[in-house]
Amino acid sequence: MILLYPGTFDPITHGHTDLIRRALGICDQVIVAVAVSKKKDPCFPVDERVSLVRQATAHLGNIEVRPFSGLTVEFAREVGARAILRGLRAVSDFEYEFQMASMNRNLNPDVESLFLTPAEEFAFVSSSLVREIARMGGDVSHFVDPAVRAALEAYCQAEQTS
Repeated sequence: MILLYPGTFDPITHGHTDLIRRALGICDQVIVAVAVSKKKDPCFPVDERVSLVRQATAHLGNIEVRPFSGLTVEFAREVGARAILRGLRAVSDFEYEFQMASMNRNLNPDVESLFLTPAEEFAFVSSSLVREIARMGGDVSHFVDPAVRAALEAYCQAEQTS
């Protein structure tokens, strides 16, 4: 079974990679779908986010990383995914994700939604918090891959000089 894990991954965190690693235990392949997402105004362009996801997941097998835009369920159909993986960090995530799963099921009843919670040490980690810590000069090495940390540092330095 192919599982699709969509998100902006701006940037990918250890929480994301934890979910990918655990998802590989229940499926044959995970396709990490990096959303173009103009709505969220990401820090990194999609090409760089794809590259960072590839670097952060290089130690895992059976993963494909692809950029996408448009409806997630349409992309799932295009790549042959039977399920969409979503992470739930807190109860507050559930309402939005439940609504999204219901809409996706309505748009494409052949694609299921699967929910996983990250390991406890990553339950509080979000991309937006990691970006904020990096902007304030904090150490994000406990939350992201070394390549992601370096990219965040370069981004923050460039942001300060502009």
